[in-house]
Amino acid sequence: MKKIALIYMGGTFGCVDEPLSPMPAEQFLPQLKKILPLHHKIECLIAPAIQDSSAYTATDWLLLVQQIQQLQLQGYAHFVVIHGTDTLSYAAAVLAHCLGESSHIILTGSQYPLLNQQGDNTREFSDARDNLYLALDQVVQLPVGVYVAFHHQVLHAQTTMKMHSTELDAFRGLPAQQPLDAKPRGLLVQPEHLQRAENFNILSWMIQPLHLAQLLQNLQALLPHPPAFLVLQAFGTGNLQVNHEIELCLQQLYARGCLTVLSTQVPFGGIDQRYAVSQWLQSAKIVLNDCLSPADLYAKALQMYLQYPTAEQWLDHWHDQ
Repeated sequence: MKKIALIYMGGTFGCVDEPLSPMPAEQFLPQLKKILPLHHKIECLIAPAIQDSSAYTATDWLLLVQQIQQLQLQGYAHFVVIHGTDTLSYAAAVLAHCLGESSHIILTGSQYPLLNQQGDNTREFSDARDNLYLALDQVVQLPVGVYVAFHHQVLHAQTTMKMHSTELDAFRGLPAQQPLDAKPRGLLVQPEHLQRAENFNILSWMIQPLHLAQLLQNLQALLPHPPAFLVLQAFGTGNLQVNHEIELCLQQLYARGCLTVLSTQVPFGGIDQRYAVSQWLQSAKIVLNDCLSPADLYAKALQMYLQYPTAEQWLDHWHDQ
């Protein structure tokens, strides 16, 4: 029987009362253990950080990675993580980039709590038990990698996006049964990574139809304190109208340690630079988004930030993986 480490990180899954509030993890785990299937050998653990998933940051997910890497040294190779749905895709992508194909890892959560308002029995209607059982069953069957299990489907972590805020069928992505070409390099999390992650700053702008003078003004406002990464979500296949002043401003941002990533606000289809409007890219110090989801882009930028100290190195190594 394969040993599974079940790591609890909070979220709606472990909430009680009305309005919903999180049950303390130390009280929730005994209730959780009551419903675990007996045909699995499961060790229940508490994550280093327990909070609403909308409050999680890169540091929290790196602490989770560190916890998993320590458990790997103890012989664990199968992991299920219970996580809130708001940032579940981000957590999954960070784990995918840091842990790669080192273990079997599935993240799951729920749109409804597992327990009733009193917290002394399971809720009459909830997707929590089904999602957890799916994750536990699949984590011992799927190849090594990181996945998301939700509403009768298992998806590759890097491709997962939350597409509905309330429906049970909340996530979309590439099914686990289909091969995934992208193979992250992995990262052994060290204390210095945790410290550096505290200052990780990425800004994503969905471009709106504006006069170029307004776009230039917006970009210039970033010059005094630029982020490490600026994601410009352009139109269509990545089309963005610019002029010489905007190109110069992007170069100035780069000189101040900010790498601009050109992406698209269209969910599917990716970047395609066939159009003349994008000829300016040849002279600008920017990179094209080659990631599989918005969360995957976040996780890739984070990994670059942790592994290399400068925007020049991020630019040089962007397409290494």
